[in-house]
Amino acid sequence: MSYEVDKSVILYQGKVFDLKVDEITYTKTGNKGIRQVAVHPGGAVIVSVTEEGKIVLVKQFRYPLQQLLLELPAGKLEPNEDPAVCAERELKEETGYSVAKIERLGEIFTSPGFCTEKLYMFVATGLIKGDYKREEGEEGMEIHEYTIEEIDKMIAAGVIVDAKTIGGIYQFKTKFLKG
Repeated sequence: MSYEVDKSVILYQGKVFDLKVDEITYTKTGNKGIRQVAVHPGGAVIVSVTEEGKIVLVKQFRYPLQQLLLELPAGKLEPNEDPAVCAERELKEETGYSVAKIERLGEIFTSPGFCTEKLYMFVATGLIKGDYKREEGEEGMEIHEYTIEEIDKMIAAGVIVDAKTIGGIYQFKTKFLKG
C-alpha cells in the first residue's frame, strides 16, 4: 500500500498504550484517510510446563471485559527489555515460578488492524516453586495447572477465549507435540 503521512498526533499517552492518529493520503488516488493506532510496547507470554507435563494458567479479572479469564502468564515489556527477561519476570510475579530453561516459540500480533502490540511467546521448563510478587490489581489471581488435552477441550468449549493463550498453546503444540 502506498501512502504518505500528512500529520501524526499522539492524542493520549497512557500507562499501557498511547493513542496516535495519523492523517494520510493514498499516493495512487489522492484520497485522504485517518488511521487510529494504539501504540503498545509489546509483551511476553510464557507456556510453563510442570514436571508432570501440565501447563500453568492463571485466572484473572480483566477490567475492560468485567470478567475473569483463564490465560497463560504474560506481561508488558519495559523499555528496551529483552522479551525473555520479561517472560521470566512475569511468570515469577504472577505464579511464583522461576525457570531452569526458557525457549522462544515465536511471535504474534494481537490486533494488527489498530494496535502495534507484538507478543513474544516462550516455553519454560524446569519450574522452581517460589513466592509470587503480584502487582496491584492482580490480588485475586488464581494459579491452575492443566494437561494439554484439558486445555484443548476448554478452547473448543469457549472457556478459554484469550487470543494470546490460544496462540501460545498452538505454537507450543506445533513445536513440541508433533506426531
